[in-house]
Amino acid sequence: MSQEVSPSAERMPTIRDIAERAGVATSTVSRALSNPQRVNARTREKIERIAAELHYVPSTQARGLSSGRTGVIAVLVPDITNPFYFDIIRGTQYQLKASGYTQLLVDTEEATDVELDTLRKLRRSTDGVILAASRLTDQQLTDTAARQPLVTINRATADAPTVLIDTPGAMVQALEHLASFGHKSVVYAGGPTSSWSNHRRWKAIEEAAARRGMTATRLGPYAPTALSGAAAADGALGTRATSVIAFNDLLAIGMLQRFRERGVRVPEDVSIVGCDDIFGADFCNPPLTTISSPIEQAGRVAVSMLMAQLDPIRGGTPRKLAVMPTHLKVRASTGPAPS
Repeated sequence: MSQEVSPSAERMPTIRDIAERAGVATSTVSRALSNPQRVNARTREKIERIAAELHYVPSTQARGLSSGRTGVIAVLVPDITNPFYFDIIRGTQYQLKASGYTQLLVDTEEATDVELDTLRKLRRSTDGVILAASRLTDQQLTDTAARQPLVTINRATADAPTVLIDTPGAMVQALEHLASFGHKSVVYAGGPTSSWSNHRRWKAIEEAAARRGMTATRLGPYAPTALSGAAAADGALGTRATSVIAFNDLLAIGMLQRFRERGVRVPEDVSIVGCDDIFGADFCNPPLTTISSPIEQAGRVAVSMLMAQLDPIRGGTPRKLAVMPTHLKVRASTGPAPS
């Protein structure tokens, strides 16, 4: 006895199948699914209902041919091994998937030339770009934003929407926390010179220290890695400062290791504050006082801002700036200044 197999079980449904069931032209189905505002609400709802019943999945290739879109968004980060970017990548991935896009992840190796070359190569093969902690200059970002849809994270520019994590505000919290313990001197172990956030953090510390009557010293630049922590720790000890604020947690963790090697007690001899609250910051010895923020949410918001550029009707009103709040997470690496 032969078993009858429905056409839908043998092949994926097409817009022709939807059109036949809805009693409309295939062009109407196409418009309803790609440009819903061009079809009256009653017809659109009927087409969407039938498409759902048939489990219709639009062809990315076909959509790309008709709209000029690729369905791909590039996410560029300076160092894919830095745990800070894990949550940003997770946030962009989840939000892009929900928006029907594929994420293309690129590590730009903390290098401006790599970032520029990557952007040039991806111009025609992606629909937009999210740049996390870009190392480009203002002019380079302006030129890039003029050529392709762009959103930056932790790198403000007048020509592209930006998601900022308010680490400068938290740097002030960190300094006031140290001042409350009686510290009169602080070292800022700075990050890369190409880092826009690095300059903002130092400025916030310098101004807050002046208001508090504290001595602030800037050291670096240091690569934002644990391996650079030894040099940063040695430099900090040379200043005889009683407290340190590091550019990021990786640098702070490397400094903790070096202090331990040199017999310097934390926080009895020196207090240290990190930034980013990465995975493992609370496993240090001692657990690291650090600056925490909704990093995954920053990635999600960046995607939403990019979607508003690509499709203003469905993506909502475009925003130029979104600021993520931060707060100081106090652990055991900070304490009273030594007498």
